[in-house]
Amino acid sequence: MAEVVVVGGGIAGIQAALDIAQHGVAVHLVEREPTIGGHMAMLDKTFPTNDCSMCILSPKMVEVERHPLITVHTCTEVTGVEGEVGDFTVRMRRHPRYVDDERCNGCGDCTEVCPVEVYNRFDAGIGVRKAIYRPMPQSVPNVTIRDAEHCIDCGLCYEACGREAVLHDDEDREEEFSVKAASLVITTGYGTFDPRKKGNLRYLSIPDVITSLEFERMINASGPTGGEMRRLSDGTLPESVVFLQCVGSRDMQVDRPYCSCVCCMAAVKNAILIREHHPEIAVTVLYIDLRAYGKGYEEYFNRAGDMGVRFLRGLPGEIAQKNGGIELQVENSETGEVETLHPGLVVLSVGMQPPAGMEALAERLGITLEKTGFVQTQDEKMNTVATIRPGIYVAGTAVAPKDIPDSVAMGGAAAMRAYTDALRAGP
Repeated sequence: MAEVVVVGGGIAGIQAALDIAQHGVAVHLVEREPTIGGHMAMLDKTFPTNDCSMCILSPKMVEVERHPLITVHTCTEVTGVEGEVGDFTVRMRRHPRYVDDERCNGCGDCTEVCPVEVYNRFDAGIGVRKAIYRPMPQSVPNVTIRDAEHCIDCGLCYEACGREAVLHDDEDREEEFSVKAASLVITTGYGTFDPRKKGNLRYLSIPDVITSLEFERMINASGPTGGEMRRLSDGTLPESVVFLQCVGSRDMQVDRPYCSCVCCMAAVKNAILIREHHPEIAVTVLYIDLRAYGKGYEEYFNRAGDMGVRFLRGLPGEIAQKNGGIELQVENSETGEVETLHPGLVVLSVGMQPPAGMEALAERLGITLEKTGFVQTQDEKMNTVATIRPGIYVAGTAVAPKDIPDSVAMGGAAAMRAYTDALRAGP
């Protein structure tokens, strides 16, 4: 039977790959990062149940790796697609790991001896990693990768590896290959807004102004602080925390007219987690409108209020640093009063945006994007997973900002469309 290619190894792509494979169709899961898992792997808890994110995701990642009909291609990008539905030729480029994935068992001996430390992108920049590393403890595949850009070629990792899995630069090169597929499912995920574009928020110039993704890594047990919330300036526990909503969402000044869908509930979730662990910390959420649209979300929002989380309707004009601390002036739009806040930590709820390279990928695939940069579908109401090119489907946050349940549901819908094409294509 014909095969299917799923581009993107986040939760939507994982779900799509599993659904297709469980119907007896072979799947190639293509991910440009060294591990599958996507943004969900970075999160601590999920709303509205506060379940551990990796407790949900890890079993699916392992199932994908072990499934006999799924081939996982990490460090790989799609470079072109020719043909038509039922008979696509998908060209790909595999970037080098500089580690033999057949020999490597992920023991970490090479990482321990590496003397180089650089900012860890998986920890949203607030942690560090070595020049040879695993992106996260639950990486799939469980193989290290050597960062040739930052490696000083000291040779220690070669000596430490008893399986001789670490390769020299000239032993591993980019590899071009292609596969035949009946259809494709695009689940490339999302990027996050860069708050440096909002100079008034002083991101990076004030250490204790951080993004929501950085906060997620901070409170994650596998994160750089071991799950402990800290001020980046001095490492102490803040006495108060302010969440600032709609940073890079619903903002025409930065060409982001849309709502990013998940930011309100993510802030509510993190506010609840703070109050559960540190009830002495005052938590305030500054917002325009609270969007609690999903099943159980309104009750979750009410629970936060009952736990002492304050919701103040209004946004500050700027974030200032005075006398070594942070100061925000906010007009409460419900009362008309101007309030001055002095939080120890400010969390910017940065909005979702299309991932880097989406425009180039769309050109290679022969599909179109909306003005916002997300993938355009045939119909926003009925045919929500089909692109303008027959046989290429899309799911998850590649279409628009979505939460995890909606991404999973959409991944399943796209999978069934792709499976139907594989059936029609025959053996």
